[in-house]
Amino acid sequence: MKMKKILAALFILLLILILVLVVRTVTYKFGKVTRNVDDKELVNTAPSEQSVRRFVGGIRIPTISNEVYEETDFKPFDEFMKYLADSYPEVYRVMDADTINTYGLVFHWKGRNSDLKPILFLSHYDVVPVVGYDPSTATVADTVFRFHDKPLPPIGTYSEKWDYPPFSGAVAGGRIYGRGTLDMKCMLFSLMEGADNLIDEGFQPERDIWFAFGQDEEVSGRQGAFKIAGYFKQKGLRFSAVYDEGGIIAAPGSAIESIQEPLALVGVGEKGFLTLRLTIKGMGGHSSMPPSKSSLVYAAEIIEKLNDNQFPAEIISPIAAFFDNVGGEMGFFSRMAIANQWLLEPLLLKTMEKSPASNALVRTTTAITMAKGSDAANVLASEAEVTVNFRILPGESVAGVIEHVKKLCEGYDVAIHVVSEREPSSISPENVRGFGIIKEEMAKIYPAAIVTSYITIGGTDSYKYQTVSDDIYRFLPICLNQYEQRTIHNENEYISLENFGKMQWYFKELMKNY
Repeated sequence: MKMKKILAALFILLLILILVLVVRTVTYKFGKVTRNVDDKELVNTAPSEQSVRRFVGGIRIPTISNEVYEETDFKPFDEFMKYLADSYPEVYRVMDADTINTYGLVFHWKGRNSDLKPILFLSHYDVVPVVGYDPSTATVADTVFRFHDKPLPPIGTYSEKWDYPPFSGAVAGGRIYGRGTLDMKCMLFSLMEGADNLIDEGFQPERDIWFAFGQDEEVSGRQGAFKIAGYFKQKGLRFSAVYDEGGIIAAPGSAIESIQEPLALVGVGEKGFLTLRLTIKGMGGHSSMPPSKSSLVYAAEIIEKLNDNQFPAEIISPIAAFFDNVGGEMGFFSRMAIANQWLLEPLLLKTMEKSPASNALVRTTTAITMAKGSDAANVLASEAEVTVNFRILPGESVAGVIEHVKKLCEGYDVAIHVVSEREPSSISPENVRGFGIIKEEMAKIYPAAIVTSYITIGGTDSYKYQTVSDDIYRFLPICLNQYEQRTIHNENEYISLENFGKMQWYFKELMKNY
């Protein structure tokens, strides 16, 4: 009888718990999505033929960065700077143009009210190399310019080759092809086009507007963005907002399969990084007389420890906001987990851990990238090397990661060398004008998009500007599916004319309405 009462009480408690979970789920305030928008209500963002031709000219200049800055071929950089000045004479006339450290480009558009904090737009004009392309021997292909082609649909497979030469700037099928079309000359030319159009309209900004274009973002930004940020700090500038690359609009279903709306991902922070080289010592000698464990075996054991002891997953504030914004478009059980994180957070984290992309948003990741033993098949190396790359979640630190590695290496003869490091960025607020205007302008061109904060996994130049602003937002208004995203730093990089036009309009409106 007593057991029956206990079971009955447990059953009632279970029903109450289920009721609480369901009620909290159906009453939880998820972000709202606009649907059934009449196309006639949308603004016209089609790019002009002139703007595309100017952009193509910039793509055709191979401003390829080099890991060793001093070995960079700067002739294309000189050519690009001259091309920009020749292409936008009105921008150079109205805005004060300057160079920092020879190739960093800075533009200053004076506003009417000097009491208002200025805003800053970033970009970079260096690009990554193209596999198999040697700029010293390559010939520039004749430009294909079919501006009025019927647009092709977005690619639906991963590209393995270029449809057109990588620095041809070919325009065909509603696309502009070439290295730098997505990363990152598209933003630079969109900003220049926006300023040029506003000048033509007789516009003068209320507050000062600054542009800063780096020349080495792809190889650390130490000579470009870092120097420019130092220049701004020396001048005593503090920016109301800074805008840079980072997030994009993920096409329906491409970021989270269940979300069939465009997902505008605004980076309000970015992960830090740490690369360590571990040198593990052991007994060397001839392979005919091996010890029970060589240095390479010890290295393998350490690799296993690093891989098995991942950093704990956690939901930091931008990701919590991300769940609140996108949760309304997810299935019932996902919504229940989001609405009841006090109980179901472990299940939510388990779901995030299933995908490499979402897993990277909730933890400091560990990637074993390189390993080295001896240089001969019959030689046992006295030292083995392992290289590990960590991407550090905001809230954690370089020192904390190093301490984690030291503990895992206890009992081994290991030397730990820091190859490169950078702390995670601070988190920018969402309840300010700098973030709010993104939502306002996005509503005019992508009214059905869910605009949400997130954490940028890769590094950007914007990190260097934390010394001059607390409000930094990493976002490009370009809609890409997962296959288009993969063309960045890869074969067949292209931007659609539609995306290029919307980007021009967006940055023009940001400058005009901030």
